[in-house]
Amino acid sequence: MPKIANDLETFLTQHQSRIEEELFDFLRIPSVSAQPAHNADTRAAAEWVKRSLEQAGLAATIHETPGHPVVVGEWRGAGSRAPTVLVYGHYDVQPAEPLDLWTSPPFEPQVRDGRIYARGSVDDKGQLFLHIKALEAHLQTRSILPCNVVVIAEGEEEVGSENLEAFVERERKLLAANAVVISDSSMFAEGMPSILSSLRGLSYFQIDVQGPSGDLHSGMYGGAVVNPATALARIIASMHDENGHVAIEGFYDDVSPFPDKVIAGMRELPHTDAQFAREIGVTSLGGEKGFTTLEKLWTRPTCEVNGMLSGYTGDGAKTVLPAKAMAKVSCRLVPNQDPAKIARLFEAHVKKFTPDGVTVKVSYVHGGRPWRADLSGPIFDAARRALHAAFGRDPVIVGEGGSIPVVGDFQRILDAPVLLVGFGLPGENAHAPDEWMSVENFRVGTKAMAALWDEYAGKGAS
Repeated sequence: MPKIANDLETFLTQHQSRIEEELFDFLRIPSVSAQPAHNADTRAAAEWVKRSLEQAGLAATIHETPGHPVVVGEWRGAGSRAPTVLVYGHYDVQPAEPLDLWTSPPFEPQVRDGRIYARGSVDDKGQLFLHIKALEAHLQTRSILPCNVVVIAEGEEEVGSENLEAFVERERKLLAANAVVISDSSMFAEGMPSILSSLRGLSYFQIDVQGPSGDLHSGMYGGAVVNPATALARIIASMHDENGHVAIEGFYDDVSPFPDKVIAGMRELPHTDAQFAREIGVTSLGGEKGFTTLEKLWTRPTCEVNGMLSGYTGDGAKTVLPAKAMAKVSCRLVPNQDPAKIARLFEAHVKKFTPDGVTVKVSYVHGGRPWRADLSGPIFDAARRALHAAFGRDPVIVGEGGSIPVVGDFQRILDAPVLLVGFGLPGENAHAPDEWMSVENFRVGTKAMAALWDEYAGKGAS
């Protein structure tokens, strides 16, 4: 059975209180990248990460972008024959609103019931920081790492990583690596270390339906004028058939089925639909017929309404026939669907089902490609051993219904496999009030990532 080296475990145990105090300092910085009022805070978080990397023993620099800066830390003392690993994370966080729903202030971290409550605790400051501390354990106890390591921390993940792809393209020589490691995801369940095998992509749209030049009295005009809200409702209703399949022509043409072994593994995970329904507060589940819930979430594409707006929505009654209606719609994609192609198919479908009497505009807001790993090779083998050493059991293979576009960018630009190994837990409120991270997962995750470097370099990776 793999074990964490005694010197690393001793260091992390002895410095546990200090490490967690430093994490709290990091969490106190309100680095909300989406809000210009916090630009100075986001810059302060970048500088904090730079100092933390330097304290750990890496050389660190701040690189400017048209938006928030990128921090790069380097340790290359293992020599040119040793492998190089790129570690990615982000120091920006989601807005904390609504503030009144937080039990404690979002930027004043508190520990309650074994959980660290603060905005960014799990997404992604806690997970980025545990990597830095794992590297520090090596460099402070041995003055050396068994392989070369580059750390990249960006400040725009929560606003779409608009400048990261260009930065990676421009700095591909600086960031060149044999493998990429990212911790920005969750374990399947408590005590079950997990390796993420896939991410769904995204195509996001806004539909604007325009009818009369202004709102009309519904008694004087209703029945003779096409109602934009009704037209939009019919457009949306046309997007699925009675079995929950997406009815957009050509939508499934490029879908690449997941391997039978992966599907079989998903069906062995301890999941029940009844418990899942209780956790999210619904009486029953829906979706595409013919697939299990985990297959729907991880392996199948979707088309979902994210928001709708039309007419009068205030208190009481106002008899109005609205002049316009709007909907936000997202399509989650799976390999090998192309966001741009889906955008063309989506727009054609909307226009096909738009009735006479109104006009429609479809705007493509943004998108990202899906990603899937083959889970073979030295970095994945090393991760299995390191996770076993830290958690005392083999990891499970899971999927993720959300999107992390930078994963595909790293794999494409750097031509390197990407290991996604996260230490969050279900229900951690990553984008909601009372976000938290398990104290135990932070501690054990740090030990697992410290063990990763020994396992990766010690097994002949090159």
